[in-house]
Amino acid sequence: MKKQGILNSDISRVLSYMGHTDTICIGDCGLPIPDEVERIDLALAFGEPTFMRTLEVIAGDMKVEKIILAEEIKAHNPQVLEEIKTFFAGEEIEVEFISHTLLKDRTRSCKAVIRTGETTPYANIILQAGCIFA
Repeated sequence: MKKQGILNSDISRVLSYMGHTDTICIGDCGLPIPDEVERIDLALAFGEPTFMRTLEVIAGDMKVEKIILAEEIKAHNPQVLEEIKTFFAGEEIEVEFISHTLLKDRTRSCKAVIRTGETTPYANIILQAGCIFA
């Protein structure tokens, strides 16, 4: 039995086979997930688990070099945007804002989409893996 780290076997597996520049998405409970992309459904009830708690655990177990967010988060969910900025503060991470439509399209190339119970708008992020050695 694992002693530490992510206990969810699907998330642990996906993270372990990701390489530099591969992507994974964490989404709210309403984000459409393409049929061809692996769905890891964590949603238990509305609001559980939260987007931010899920992001904290995932990003704590992977090297992130870039994050991709929907442009719409700026106007429609500034609280979560601020929480994301605070979480990544002090790290050298590129931030890209794209339309929500394009973000949904980019999930097609993600290794997996993790569905949370989050119910606030545009609480979706694509994490791009960095390299863990120099």
